Amino acid sequence: MYKVKITIIRKNKYDDLILKYENKILNPCPYKEGDTYIYDGLEKPKELCENAWLSIYPYAFALSQGATKIHNNWLKNERQAIVSCNDGLRPVTFLLETIEEA
Repeated sequence: MYKVKITIIRKNKYDDLILKYENKILNPCPYKEGDTYIYDGLEKPKELCENAWLSIYPYAFALSQGATKIHNNWLKNERQAIVSCNDGLRPVTFLLETIEEA
C-alpha cells in the first residue's frame, strides 16, 4: 500500500452562479492553493470536507493500491490523478500523487 499526497492546485469561484443560486453561507471552503494532505490508504485526512472526499476517494484509493494511468495516459505522470470536488459554485481541483515509501 502507498500513501497519496493530495495537493490543492486550483480554487475557482463562480460569482454569477453564487448570486443566482446560493443561499448565503457562513463558511465557504477554507482551502488555499498549495495546501497538502496525506491519505494513508485507510482513513480520510481529517481536514478534508466530506464532499471533497467523496469526489476524490476512488482515485486516492486506487493510487494507494498501486494503480497507474488513472486518466488513460492523459497525464504525463501515470501515478497521478487530477480531480475536482463536486461543488458547482466553488470547485476545488486536487492533484493526487502516489508517494514512494523509503
